Amino acid sequence: MTIEMLHVMKSFGGKAVLKDINWNISSDDTWLLCGPEGAGKTTLLHIIIGLIKPDQGQVNLLGDYKYDRVNAGVVFQEDRLCPGFSAVENVAMVNARLSERTAKEELLKLIPESLVSLPVETLDPVTRRFVCIVRAAIIPSDLLLLDAPFAGMTEEQQAKAYRYIRDKAGHKGIVIAQRDDQGLSSLRKLELSL
Repeated sequence: MTIEMLHVMKSFGGKAVLKDINWNISSDDTWLLCGPEGAGKTTLLHIIIGLIKPDQGQVNLLGDYKYDRVNAGVVFQEDRLCPGFSAVENVAMVNARLSERTAKEELLKLIPESLVSLPVETLDPVTRRFVCIVRAAIIPSDLLLLDAPFAGMTEEQQAKAYRYIRDKAGHKGIVIAQRDDQGLSSLRKLELSL
């Protein structure tokens, strides 16, 4: 699958956020979408998955058959976890074919066993981000979109999370949005500015 963006523009309250974006994301591509806060990184990700429509331009989904939407595993800026549920329950709930045993096995690749059964509201912010990453990567999808997935992580934690994402992605396209290229300077880059 390829996502083709042609002359995409988006404004909010009369202020242009995205100006003439042309971008192709294919399977096997790993992109870093970077720029300062307010540059439109989240807006662009939301356009890709259809949560926001561009004011101008086109988003084309190209593949062997006609797609009507992007099937993506997503990490949003905010965690979007069910607070009273455990890490295992939060991961298992996104895929009816996924057992809690498999969810636990995946979580153990990133977090200690002592934390997987606790309500996520009791976990520290970095551990919750690990849960979000596992939850996004575990579902069948064509693309992984990760908005500030490494927030609050040390360099070592980020490297561990990135290795997990790469391993789980296989031949999926990956887009990681963050303010700078810290820890990801070798990736293909789309830089947005204010």
